[in-house]
Amino acid sequence: MKPFLPILLLSASIALQAQPSATPAAQRMQSMLQQRKALETNSLVNGVEFRNIGPTVHSGRIVDVDVREDDPSHFYAAFASGGLWKTTNNGISFEPLFDKEAVMTIGDVAVNWKSNIIWLGTGENNSSRSSYAGSGMYKSTDGGKSWQYLGLEESHHISRIILHPTDPNTAWVAVLGHLYSPNKERGVYKTTDGGKTWKLTLFANENAGAADLVIDPQNPNILYAATWHRERRAWNFVEAGVGTGLYKSTDGGNKWTLLSTPTAGFPTGEGAGRIGLAIVRSGGKAVLYAAIDNYNRRAPETPEVPDALTNAQLRTMSKDQFLALKKYQIKEYLAGNRFPADLTVEKVTEMIKSDKAKPASLVEFTEDANSLLFETDVVGLEIYRSDDEGKSWKRTHKDYLDQVYSSYGYYFGQVRVAPNDPNKVYVYGVPVLRSNDGGKTFRSIDDDNVHSDHHALWINGKRPGHLILGNDGGINISYDDGENWVHCNTPAVGQFYYINVDMATPYNVYGGLQDNGVWMGPSTYQAGSGWYSSGQYPYKRIGGGDGMQVMVDTRDNATVYSGSQFGSYTRQNTRTGERKFITPRHKFGERPLRWNWQAPIHLSVHNQDILYMASNKLHRSFNKGDNFEAISDDLTQGGKKGDVPFGTLSCIHESPLKFGLLYTGSDDGLIHVSRDGGVSWKLITNGLPKDLWVARIQASNTVEGRVYVALNGYRYDDFAPYLYMSDNFGETWTAIGKDLPMEPLNVVKEDPVNPDLLYVGSDHGLYISLDRGKSFQLMNNGLPATPIHDVVIHPREREIVVGTHGRSLYIGEAKEMQQLKADVLASTIKAFEPDAPRWSPRWGAVFAVWADTGKAEMKFPVYVNATGKVKISIKSDDVVLKTFEADAKKGLNYLSYNLTMDADKASVMDQKLNKARKDDERPTTLKAAKDGKMYLPRGDYKVVLSKDGKESEVKLSLK
Repeated sequence: MKPFLPILLLSASIALQAQPSATPAAQRMQSMLQQRKALETNSLVNGVEFRNIGPTVHSGRIVDVDVREDDPSHFYAAFASGGLWKTTNNGISFEPLFDKEAVMTIGDVAVNWKSNIIWLGTGENNSSRSSYAGSGMYKSTDGGKSWQYLGLEESHHISRIILHPTDPNTAWVAVLGHLYSPNKERGVYKTTDGGKTWKLTLFANENAGAADLVIDPQNPNILYAATWHRERRAWNFVEAGVGTGLYKSTDGGNKWTLLSTPTAGFPTGEGAGRIGLAIVRSGGKAVLYAAIDNYNRRAPETPEVPDALTNAQLRTMSKDQFLALKKYQIKEYLAGNRFPADLTVEKVTEMIKSDKAKPASLVEFTEDANSLLFETDVVGLEIYRSDDEGKSWKRTHKDYLDQVYSSYGYYFGQVRVAPNDPNKVYVYGVPVLRSNDGGKTFRSIDDDNVHSDHHALWINGKRPGHLILGNDGGINISYDDGENWVHCNTPAVGQFYYINVDMATPYNVYGGLQDNGVWMGPSTYQAGSGWYSSGQYPYKRIGGGDGMQVMVDTRDNATVYSGSQFGSYTRQNTRTGERKFITPRHKFGERPLRWNWQAPIHLSVHNQDILYMASNKLHRSFNKGDNFEAISDDLTQGGKKGDVPFGTLSCIHESPLKFGLLYTGSDDGLIHVSRDGGVSWKLITNGLPKDLWVARIQASNTVEGRVYVALNGYRYDDFAPYLYMSDNFGETWTAIGKDLPMEPLNVVKEDPVNPDLLYVGSDHGLYISLDRGKSFQLMNNGLPATPIHDVVIHPREREIVVGTHGRSLYIGEAKEMQQLKADVLASTIKAFEPDAPRWSPRWGAVFAVWADTGKAEMKFPVYVNATGKVKISIKSDDVVLKTFEADAKKGLNYLSYNLTMDADKASVMDQKLNKARKDDERPTTLKAAKDGKMYLPRGDYKVVLSKDGKESEVKLSLK
């Protein structure tokens, strides 16, 4: 058994609750397919088009690649939550193919290149904190243009798809199963009718699914499968167990035989973790490799420093034994465990001597769930080989393979062997390693432009040394066996947790990403390759690790607070590079603070010197994070036994209307309010579902007592949308968003201009409400069905900035939506002031016969209450220069106009333009441009939009 963080006492006022139930797949699928479609069909705001603003340079987490053997410049790249992408030019550019289905998270892709049929298994095959559940299997028979759903809806996470080499209707699927709950629909499934029906042929237990699957290259009746026992909860992860095993089938996957028996030489039992498989034929026989995350404990080793002080010694050490230690032993222990500088050897010795502390107190100061997660001495990655078709196995290496898996092999679990060399083995975890001697020795083939954390590898059997590698930084390609790599990073597939904006012109967008740190960049960014030659990518990395929350002091747009996982935060000046670590620490004698993976911070709008930061307590600084004080006791249920930090605050917010009106939410379902700046706190969860992760709490911009909260059941495989509002500081709650589909919610925001306008981000999309949550509408015009983790409305530019967990950042217009109040919604037609372009002499110009014509385009925002034609008239005073019609759907529309006028109105305009001409000024004569069109000159124009006998007028100014 693994060591656990000692359980802390729960508050006596909090009753223990049963775990929320997993959502049945049929209910989830019906809701996603029908309710989401209804909210799209009835949307009044889907005319708002979103544009992606990157960043792309860091790419994102790959889970699989499938490569065309006879032309490897063609391949598919499957991203964990960014969908499926295809390249036909060796990774120079990619095209997304899976943006509009029920889910976008992918576990595996398999392609029949001869028939152009793609099989896609949804649900990421890794078991990380943001490994989203899929909805089953999909197939495309037209290269990804359209998709057919094939079922297996309870699979949640699919790890491998194997296609029969000659029968296009036969396939095998390794189903890993639910991540946060047990289920029976896991193991190996087989279809013989192209996916119309499936049969479960291998089942281990309700917590052990199939992690990998390989087929004999010369005999499709022989398959090998690996099952993996895993039980993840929000507070603990069991990464190994008796359900883990190796299996073999000799009849095409209909029946299976257990290979990993106690006498086979392969690890079994409670410590057997995730397994990856590889197979190659050599000398007429099959050579098998298996990579296993061995979670058994290592044998005790003789320490490098024989008399070094250890936690194990301190736990049982008496006072007298401690006082007999050498000073240097205590000094080295304090330094090695990052004790505060003021906690000297003399001070610690005096505290223990006077019984103010015990030797075990030193251990308690250092130990939390993080130390158990990252410092547990497990065996880790091991490579085994079988030369007798799986009957017996031998470990290929003598020594431990340190720093490849550490204690989180659940995130990796892959091994590959070269098709033309059974002794060339590749294994990957944090680094990617190559062995040329059958796994006896390994060397790293990482490079400076290769991200860590690797998940996929294709090896060219026709050109030795040609590799295509997938990792947390996207795709890398090598032609010399990993000596040099190129990074294919054009897709915008970043996994943002949290975003923010400043007030610069143009404003910058900031955000923290899973795997890829913290970045900032201009809101005007457009993807392109020009930066390759300039060397200046528009975005700038300002933090490392797994990037988390960001706050920006808008007084200088340079002071930025940001951090990485588990509360490691800094304050920096993005202009000077000055940086300071600011995370508050507990005092000696206290238990360590518990920090959420995405520890929340908040900068007060009332005084931007005031910074809030939350562990299991709320901390406040009056001097930009230089010093913090705790302004609460523990605001959680107190923690749970486990190896994942739990019982932490997950969100905080201060009312923009009143300083000191504070709200906190915890990962174990508690919400508190303080109306006096943290002097006193009140629990306000009455009437809310119990024990759910508080994803976001948001105090209103307009009503002091109003507050919104989004709860999230993802970590129970509960996909219901929990959204609530209170108008009395949380005394009572009203459920809103009752028409939202079965998608866990990540964020709720109230619009800063229109209090009836709400924004909600779910695991599959962005929804808005025009009636304060009574009903919602989907926004997906240019926005794929990827997880939405954050939404910010820029107060000056009135734009929606969307942070996705899989497709980077998007921006759309908010200012017209903000005006959709009752009077506008009742209108036949309502036009809004357009954003006019600057007049340009290049409109319609042709620079060269081979160049594109200079284009002129703008859009008129207009609301109509019924679908139909809209008549648009461009006028100069009372002269109608152009009239045209455009189709409009019910709701918001953005009608295109190319800024042309009728040529027969040129003489009238000439007279108007020359009316005030001076004698020394050349007369103005309007002429058609090179493209034959007449464009409007500079000036002010009146635009009349009409429909069904009603008109709405706006002004158009060309400067």
